Amino acid sequence: MAIKKHLSLKCMLALLVIFIWTAAVGGQSPDFKDNIYPLEKLKPTDSVLKVKVGDRAPDFTLPAVRGDKVTLSHYRGKKNVVLSFVPAAWTPVCSDQWPGYNIAREFFMQNNAILLGITVDNIPTLYAWTNEMCMGGGELWFPVLSDFYPHGAVAEKYGILRSDGVSERALFVIDKKGIIRYIDVHDINERPRLEVLVGELQKLEK
Repeated sequence: MAIKKHLSLKCMLALLVIFIWTAAVGGQSPDFKDNIYPLEKLKPTDSVLKVKVGDRAPDFTLPAVRGDKVTLSHYRGKKNVVLSFVPAAWTPVCSDQWPGYNIAREFFMQNNAILLGITVDNIPTLYAWTNEMCMGGGELWFPVLSDFYPHGAVAEKYGILRSDGVSERALFVIDKKGIIRYIDVHDINERPRLEVLVGELQKLEK
């Protein structure tokens, strides 16, 4: 596991809890699994990237579920940023991936990073989905943003809008200067490994 030895015991236990939790529920969040829309296996990727490592991340402003708007460049000079694009609300892997990040907040805090979750769904859909994701109470610690209108414009800007109108399952790690340092356009049918993302964030703070 590519994680620094000096990570606190609390962090290591949190990572272990995430692994056990996701294995136990079979890739779905247990509190709302009956509402998850079943999907057949999809084409792993279906887009052509328009950015690469070393590029300045294209800026954007998107509405957030919590009611405000979030601009990527607001974090420049302040925090590292992880963009987590997921295809659609109420689908199996997406409904497992973000709760894992919610549990792993301390990993992001230790690496001076903010996570921005983005989908092409509208705000009401994202509100209902994330509310159920948090067991009907509380909220995700990270902003959840809607790339609904113009539909998928930010996903298209990064080159990860699929032909069926949803985004790829993709991660972009952006440093404090606004430069893309890591890209993972993942197999849409699988959840990216948290320890890989943590390792990439640690590289930024060396």
